Amino acid sequence: MINLSTMIAVILILFLSFINEGSAVGSCSLDTINIGTQRSGREIGGQPEWNVQVINNCDCPQKQIVLSCPGFQTVEPVDPSILSKQGDTCLLIHGGIVQPGSSVSFSYAWDPPVIMFPRFSVPQCPT
Repeated sequence: MINLSTMIAVILILFLSFINEGSAVGSCSLDTINIGTQRSGREIGGQPEWNVQVINNCDCPQKQIVLSCPGFQTVEPVDPSILSKQGDTCLLIHGGIVQPGSSVSFSYAWDPPVIMFPRFSVPQCPT
């Protein structure tokens, strides 16, 4: 039987994949940053572990990627050089550059999973 948390994560991944299909080539809107969350099957400190992958689907590098992460908590430490929480937002890799087609991954353990969305980024497209 699939639990509610797993169902929410699957629906979110499907939703974000449909959004990405409609984005224009070369456009670096927030829609070109996709976030996939999947349950790892492990439990850490009695909480389910979630694997998160943030993908830059833009044709240009992007930096200062900020994710909306309200209520984010974890019993599994996340390397602060990968994700640092600042109120209800999380900064990815200290604001560093994520190349086109590249991704940044991390895991955390909490229930329910936090639904993260891209909130801000600075595209580095040549002018």
